[in-house]
Amino acid sequence: MDVPLAALLLFTAAAPLLVLLLLSSAKKGRRADDGRRLPPSPPGLPLIGHLHLLGSLPHRALRSLAASHGPVMLLRLGRVPTVVASSAAAAEEALKTRDLAFSGRPRLLMAQRLLYDCDMVFAPYGQYWRRARRVCVLHLLSPRRTASFRRVREHEAAALVARVRARAAAAGGVVNLSDALISYSKAVVSRAAFGDGDYGLDGDDGGGEKLRRVFAEFEELIAAAPAREISPWLGWVDTLTGLEAKTKRTFEALDALLDRVIADHRSRRPGGGRRHVVADGELDDHRDFVDVLLDVNELDEEETGLELHTDNIKAIVLDIFAAGTDTSYTVLEWAMAELLNHPNKMQKLQAEVRAAAGATTGHVTEDHLGEMPYLKAVISETLRLHTPAPLLIPRETTEDTELLGYHIPARTRVLINAWAIARDPAAWERAEEFVPERFADDAAMDYSKVMGQDFRFVPFGGGRRGCPGAGFAAPAVELALANLVYHFDWELTATHGGVRRRQGTPPPPPSLDMSEAYGLSVRLKVPLLVLATPWSG
Repeated sequence: MDVPLAALLLFTAAAPLLVLLLLSSAKKGRRADDGRRLPPSPPGLPLIGHLHLLGSLPHRALRSLAASHGPVMLLRLGRVPTVVASSAAAAEEALKTRDLAFSGRPRLLMAQRLLYDCDMVFAPYGQYWRRARRVCVLHLLSPRRTASFRRVREHEAAALVARVRARAAAAGGVVNLSDALISYSKAVVSRAAFGDGDYGLDGDDGGGEKLRRVFAEFEELIAAAPAREISPWLGWVDTLTGLEAKTKRTFEALDALLDRVIADHRSRRPGGGRRHVVADGELDDHRDFVDVLLDVNELDEEETGLELHTDNIKAIVLDIFAAGTDTSYTVLEWAMAELLNHPNKMQKLQAEVRAAAGATTGHVTEDHLGEMPYLKAVISETLRLHTPAPLLIPRETTEDTELLGYHIPARTRVLINAWAIARDPAAWERAEEFVPERFADDAAMDYSKVMGQDFRFVPFGGGRRGCPGAGFAAPAVELALANLVYHFDWELTATHGGVRRRQGTPPPPPSLDMSEAYGLSVRLKVPLLVLATPWSG
């Protein structure tokens, strides 16, 4: 039989079954087997469920679906039942009122493959997660440990300014600011994590570039959704697309680097004991994360409740590296983009920073940051409009529970659309506009301290699984942004964004293309190419 004819006959015979499956999937999400009411659900397709509705920018697609189906929806992403919460009330119930029931994490294949299946961020809720988080909060991300890296942040902020100045001088003032911000974020976090050892992360040689590519691939892969997670029999797709090979190659490169880093740190510990104890019994403030974790590993297990093996150390360091670099860079890029699109806000911020630091100091230090409330407001408003992880990190229900009156079965994946919540016109005036003044007028809304206080604004999540690193990232972001607006006057190139005009009309002011690219975080789709003019004071 002719192949096309056979295919047509097969499709014709299967069409009624496909229609029944489609209709049945549309009815799902109304009642559970025991009659309890499930969240509403849009019509889906066989096998893939609602995956086709997500598009290239899932946070935007899910907001549009929520407008039709409500703030709590039930979707099926392949074989995975997934609840999406898109209102402040739903977020508060999930992250506060019923936090324990929503505190699980789904078993994501890429996290297992790349993070040794023993990291802290993606660990299932339980004893290991509690103890690993405690180690991170008390030993790695505490205010005291954060303060200990002040020298690193100020050194890298000065290097960022020098990099921008040199590139502007070499290219007639035009700077790829996105690239400079990526370098800054990675340098701050890598020095905090690995110290100042020469591991090829910062050099301009070929090896350094190769390692930077490996970390970029790591961040890309962590956000990837393998076809085998939709259905196990689709695993061949991951092989065909090269995802399997890329994952294996990236893991092996990272594993080799981390082995080298840990071995180097161990070799520098005299007598195999703790390296950084000072006279008063306090630990030296200048240890990097690997040093700290090795010290914790040598403590009595009864003291920490956690035995850290080498793989645990690697996984925790990678957690912090991925979260710290991507989020910091993304926030800085969006903040500069918004300020460039709103010159009056840029001028207001520059006036504050230059007044606080003074024209004679020549630079901004962390001592000046406390005198810059509008700087914090700009960052808060950037986080509201451009939440770095717009759907936060997926959660999973640990037991049968409820959300806004709907029954949510155990082991249901949960997405909090923080981006949609932060742009909800019912919760925010001028919700789609960049208005830092809304935060400047409310000191209680400090972005680094608001977690779990106001569920209209949840860029770092909340509850047990909220991000513990917000306070660690804050000074690095603030210092970089303050130095950029202090040292340079910024403007767009006349052609940036490709704005068209009708013949005979005056040219409109240039504006940035604010299109988004989705990944581990949502960033600008087009690199930030801008004019930087050194400020002389």
